[in-house]
Amino acid sequence: MSHQHDCAGLRVLRSTPFALLQDAGRFGVRHLGVTQGGALDWISLRWANWLLGNDLDAAVVEITLGNLSLHCEQDGDLALAGADLGATLDGQPLAPWRSFRVSKGQRLDFAQPLNGARAYLAAPGGFLAEPVLGSRATVAREALGGLHGDGRPLAPDDCLDWQGQACAPRRIPPARIPRFTPSPRLELILGAQIGDFTGQSLFDAFNSNWTVDTRADRMGVRLNGPQLQCQRSAMVSEGIPLGAVQVPADGQPIILLNDRQTIGGYPRLGALTPQAVARLAQCLPGERVRLAPRQQESAQRSQRALLAQWA
Repeated sequence: MSHQHDCAGLRVLRSTPFALLQDAGRFGVRHLGVTQGGALDWISLRWANWLLGNDLDAAVVEITLGNLSLHCEQDGDLALAGADLGATLDGQPLAPWRSFRVSKGQRLDFAQPLNGARAYLAAPGGFLAEPVLGSRATVAREALGGLHGDGRPLAPDDCLDWQGQACAPRRIPPARIPRFTPSPRLELILGAQIGDFTGQSLFDAFNSNWTVDTRADRMGVRLNGPQLQCQRSAMVSEGIPLGAVQVPADGQPIILLNDRQTIGGYPRLGALTPQAVARLAQCLPGERVRLAPRQQESAQRSQRALLAQWA
């Protein structure tokens, strides 16, 4: 059924299962077994919204790997942050980390990754959708959130509306634009089971290159590299934080992300810092990463300093 008459924003022409409405996530519901969801690269989410003067947590479109086409049904201001997915407006290249004007009748296309994996498209005031359990974040596995509240990705003929007004044009200071340089160091806070890994495994964990496996999605990212060995045979399941680095029996770490299950029973090396989670979200399968231990206090200082740039 067509809704041609009632779209006053962006109409979806072509989409993939990886084009999702996301905000900062769903909090205060983990005790119900409901995961947090939300933008994997929360830093890019914030910059996309900041460019338009939005609430930093407003709903945006998370576009993973491209292959999305949108038709503009009204004039307006939009913003783009995160990966360079070869975006074009009526065929003209559109760089990320900036706001831009669209006119009714124009076409916005995202091709494929040139740098990074996920782009974030923002509209004035955030894209409209009914919150589910306090958030518009799309979680397909739980059939929650998104444009229609049922966890489905964007589909052809969906309409992305907004009602807000953009602020005066803003520019992100160049020094603050994240750089998706190759072989990033992903910092992690050491975890409760760190003492159960062999000395050789700990040396390997932090002195080896790891490769992002093709088995990478919004639930987690598997890393391929040396086989890590844990001397603990059994564990009671426990709550899992964002960025938890679990090591199952095959010795290959899995980094758990926003759509992770809420509890798990594998030993953990620790958990990535929030900044490292955002950086991992921009890594494509086959990319190399390094793991680097970080003290909790210094990671907290770094996180506070990062958050202060939007204050």
